[in-house]
Amino acid sequence: MTHPLTWLGIAFILLGVALVLMPFVGKYIDLSRIPSWLIYVYQSDGFYFVTSPLLIVLSALLIIFYFLT
Repeated sequence: MTHPLTWLGIAFILLGVALVLMPFVGKYIDLSRIPSWLIYVYQSDGFYFVTSPLLIVLSALLIIFYFLT
């Protein structure tokens, strides 16, 4: 039986791969229907920038928590 943290790690890896592929997918699929707090898409003159504000906030909180403990 695998450890539950192993599954959590695999889930985060898959989420990361999905976010890396979002700019390429955003060129072909309209991502404006997805809430902006989940995925933010910026496009200008063929340049696509896709990020997740939720993951940025979560990462910042975890970094702060790490340094405080």
